[in-house]
Amino acid sequence: MPAPCVVAVSRDERHRFSKVPREAITLVEDFGVVGDAHAGATVQHRSRKRWTPDMPNLRQVHLLPSELFEVTRELGYELGPGDLGENVLTAGLDLHALPRDTRLELGGAVVRVTGLRNPCVQINRFREGLMKAVLFTVDGEPTAEPVRGNDRRVVRRAGVMAVVERGGEVVPGTPITVRLPEGEQLPLQPV
Repeated sequence: MPAPCVVAVSRDERHRFSKVPREAITLVEDFGVVGDAHAGATVQHRSRKRWTPDMPNLRQVHLLPSELFEVTRELGYELGPGDLGENVLTAGLDLHALPRDTRLELGGAVVRVTGLRNPCVQINRFREGLMKAVLFTVDGEPTAEPVRGNDRRVVRRAGVMAVVERGGEVVPGTPITVRLPEGEQLPLQPV
């Protein structure tokens, strides 16, 4: 596997499913991506904001492995940077296998992984049936049905969410250094 690095970066000022690829993004501590609709110290996800507007934002930065695009291509879906709403597209790193609270150094910036992105019905609205590329049963069978809560019978592969612990600029080609948390290694749960 190649050394972990950033493949592409994206952001969007509006709450849309996909984000616009950029030459660079700027991360701000305890805030997220400058100019992105999901940036903020408190929850910015529209449906969650209605119910818990003061909840801390555990979804400031969305990271997605570019290797997922090989899976989608085999299923007949051609995807590119920003299509699935990610801010940082990575290569050479199994994001989904990381434990909670792993720090990822993206050049000078540092993000702390908070949990899994929970695939929602918007994925199928973006491309009919695409959910089966990011949601599997524990026995490896794809499923196209959205899942609520922490159902342990499914495996989510739609990327991970993180918060910014140290700001900085992130550009394609930036190397990624992984710092595992000390102590007990807790598996990622949907956030």
